Amino acid sequence: PVKVDPVKIEINMNSTAQTIRNFAASDAWAVQFVGNWPDAKRNQMADWLFSMETTAEGNPKGIGLTMWRTNIGAGSAQQGEASGIKDEWRRAASPLLNDNSELVKAQNWFLAAAKQRGVNQFLAFYNSPPVSLTLNQKAFANNGVCNISEANMNEFAKSAVSSLKAIEAGAGIKFDYLSPVNEPQWDWSDGGQEGNPYTNAEVSKIVKSFHQEFVANNITTKLLIPESGHIRYLFPNSDKANKDDQVKSFFDPSSNEYVGNLTSVFKGVAAHSYFSTSPSEQSINDRKKIREVIAAKDGLEYWQSEYCILGDNGGEINGNRRDLGMTPALYIARVIQQDLVYANATAWQWWISISPYDYKDGLIYIDKNKTDGNINDSKMMWALGNYSRFIRPGMVRVDAVSSNNDLHVSAFKDAAGKLVLVVVNPSAIDKPLELTGLNKTDAITYTTSAT
Repeated sequence: PVKVDPVKIEINMNSTAQTIRNFAASDAWAVQFVGNWPDAKRNQMADWLFSMETTAEGNPKGIGLTMWRTNIGAGSAQQGEASGIKDEWRRAASPLLNDNSELVKAQNWFLAAAKQRGVNQFLAFYNSPPVSLTLNQKAFANNGVCNISEANMNEFAKSAVSSLKAIEAGAGIKFDYLSPVNEPQWDWSDGGQEGNPYTNAEVSKIVKSFHQEFVANNITTKLLIPESGHIRYLFPNSDKANKDDQVKSFFDPSSNEYVGNLTSVFKGVAAHSYFSTSPSEQSINDRKKIREVIAAKDGLEYWQSEYCILGDNGGEINGNRRDLGMTPALYIARVIQQDLVYANATAWQWWISISPYDYKDGLIYIDKNKTDGNINDSKMMWALGNYSRFIRPGMVRVDAVSSNNDLHVSAFKDAAGKLVLVVVNPSAIDKPLELTGLNKTDAITYTTSAT
């Protein structure tokens, strides 16, 4: 065998950065069906996503997600074919409409299953306002124009309060966060899924309406905004006038769209990492920029709130075709490391946890069957688990510098001084590690590999 020199990793326990809040994934869209699948299969999927238990052999039963994101549908599922959304799996049910309540029950089953397995943070999100309140009575827009009138924004907020109460009654879940808008930069006119565009001024009005209703109804749920469709829209960006520079728009007191002083608004900025992760050097530079802009606003934090592998990523990896193996797993492990280390993300969240599709979009893959089918875990899920299962809420990132740039390293400590070190080795060659800066070196190691 080739002799490989040890890679030195220097850890500085006193050089601290962000405090981690959660690692999460969403229930869109398959959970509305698989939550009603046979018990053994839905429980296996819930174990994979949420369990912190280990098998008799010492292997993790699951990846221990610490937050679950649930989609509050606009009601396109209840509209059926008339919704204009061709793929039934991408329609979403409103919890306020009784027809198709089986879909909501399925979502509620997963909420309860998450709680039962120790998840204690929950977020609800809208992709579109309820269809009864939109301009075209659909869950997607016409010609990229915001699909809700200003007059109906308060009604949207009231509907959200009712939905939160309905889900709490149905699943016993109180939501910590609610995300009222999603990727406001895109035009959402193709009917591929529920969606709605907003300018910054429209987002601001929505948030003020929600805040008013939350205060009036003693709702303690915090509003998470703006779920930017691309990290570049956190900064000034000429291709999306009135929908960019979102850190300044919402969190600078000099801005007309300022909402950072509202008690219902969470002091964090959420954006999605899609189409920004290749090439690696550019990815790192963009994330350093996020860190600087967020750090300049006192008390503000950054959440990476949605990601899966989409597009061709500069030729590095293609998002088409599902792949249960190590190639996409290593790619997303690097993406997570860069969001945590260079952007100082305090939360990292995956898009669809369960996928029936032929894309690199799922943690778990299933047959596209509404009542039963095969289920498969993926190495992408276990790659996320190397972070989510071990880096728990409240842990603080500490400095870890590798002598080999090919390794992607991140380190986190808890209040008792326990260290979690995540090392991503994209090469096929084992690399011995030499750790410095630690008081002791007793370690439990977990390896995710092709075998």
